[in-house]
Amino acid sequence: MTVDFARTIPILASLDIAETSAFYVDWLGFAVGYRDGSYLIVKRDDMELHFWKSDDRRFPENTSSYIRGGQVAALHEEYTARGVPNLSPFLVRPWNMKEFYIHDPHGNLLKFGCGEW
Repeated sequence: MTVDFARTIPILASLDIAETSAFYVDWLGFAVGYRDGSYLIVKRDDMELHFWKSDDRRFPENTSSYIRGGQVAALHEEYTARGVPNLSPFLVRPWNMKEFYIHDPHGNLLKFGCGEW
């Protein structure tokens, strides 16, 4: 029997669905799972992010998502090689997680972290 575990999937705001789609596909290596003019789903391996269309800049500029797991170090290497804009250094934070951050074009903050390095 296959167990279908519950997952948490962030739903972030986008000021422009086409621009958001291009950033996540071209820069971050996600694939589009669904897209229309007001909603977007992108996936990469076990990561899945949803976006809804908003005209209010305050939403994406005050929203974040935390992505945690063993592939984080490899993602930082890949994103560094790609020259991903707004990519932070990969550092151990005071809470003992090694993390890097990316702001997408509309201000959503993606935090990538792992507890083992």
